[in-house]
Amino acid sequence: MAQGPIIYFICGAGLGSSLACQMETEEVLASHKIRAKLEHESVSSVAGLRTDLIVSAESFRPQIEKYEIDPSIAIVYLHNIVDKNEIAEKLLPAIAGREV
Repeated sequence: MAQGPIIYFICGAGLGSSLACQMETEEVLASHKIRAKLEHESVSSVAGLRTDLIVSAESFRPQIEKYEIDPSIAIVYLHNIVDKNEIAEKLLPAIAGREV
């Protein structure tokens, strides 16, 4: 994982909260010197994603769980998508679990 994991941030339209979460995550990853490719998408795109991790608000869990998602993709749900502490607490272990 020389370039780091691919992480998709998911929200309703793929433009608002997913982008806000992505921007906060960029800061968290930079502070831990972790490289990753970050993208954001709408919840309707989840089924076709080729990624290592999906990050979304807890409120989107029911919608995401309706899709058949590759079981190798880790999913991280956040209660507060702009809370750097929660992002670090939940996302960093998921990233570490992906490193080979």
